Amino acid sequence: MKGLLRLIAYLLVAAVALELFFVARIAAMAVIAPQSTAFQRSEAWQIAIHQGSKGAWRQEWVPYAQISDNLKRAVIASEDADFIDHNGVEWEAIERARQRNAKAEELAARRAARAIARGKPVRPVQLRGGSTITQQLAKNLLLSGERTLLRKGQELVLAMTLEVLLDKRRILEIYLNNVEWGEGVFGAEAAAQYYFRKPASRLSAGEAARLAVMLPSPKFFERRLGSSSYLSGRASTIVARMPSAELP
Repeated sequence: MKGLLRLIAYLLVAAVALELFFVARIAAMAVIAPQSTAFQRSEAWQIAIHQGSKGAWRQEWVPYAQISDNLKRAVIASEDADFIDHNGVEWEAIERARQRNAKAEELAARRAARAIARGKPVRPVQLRGGSTITQQLAKNLLLSGERTLLRKGQELVLAMTLEVLLDKRRILEIYLNNVEWGEGVFGAEAAAQYYFRKPASRLSAGEAARLAVMLPSPKFFERRLGSSSYLSGRASTIVARMPSAELP
C-alpha cells in the first residue's frame, strides 16, 4: 500500500511540474516568440524520415503589423468568429461539434455495413472539432496530436491559460506565425511567399480567404489551391464575412 501511495504521489508531483512548465512557457511567450511548436517538431521528424535532407521547410516570423489585416480577418471569419469575445473556449461550439460527430459516426457505421456487404472498402469517418483559435494554438504549441479525453481536457486548460497570460493580439500573432499551411509550410509569411510569391503584408482579400479555407486540411488543399470548386466557393463566403470580423 505504501508503494502505491508513493507512486501516486510521484505522479501528482510530475503532473503539477508539467503544468508549471506549461504556464512558464506561455508566460514567456508574452515577450519571446516560440522557436517551434510541438506539432512542428513532429512534422519536421516525419519530413526527415520520409524525405531526408531534401525535405523543404518554410517558416519566417513576422510581427503582427506585417501580416495583412485581410488574412487576420479571413482566419477569424473562417475559424473563430467570436475570437474577440470568448475566454479561449466556446462550450456551445464544442457541444454542437459533439452532436454533429455522433450523427456522422452513426451514418458512417451504416455506410460501413453496406460497404462490407458489397465487398467495398470502408471510408473513415470525418469528425469535426469545435476548437477556437486559442485552443488550436494550445494544441499545436504544447500537446501531441492524439485524440483522447485527457489531451482534450489539457487543451481546454491551456487555452484558458493562454487567454489569462496573453492578450488577443499576441495570441493571434503567434497563431498566424506558426499554423500549418502545407507540407513544411508554417506561418503567414511562408504561406504568402509559397502560394502567391508576395509578403504576408500584401495579401489581398481573395488570397487571404483562400489561405483561411486551407487551415482545417492544409495538405489536402495544397495542390488544389487554384482548382478546387469547393475552395473557391468557400473563399467567396469568407470574403463576404470578413468586414464583420473584429480584429484585436
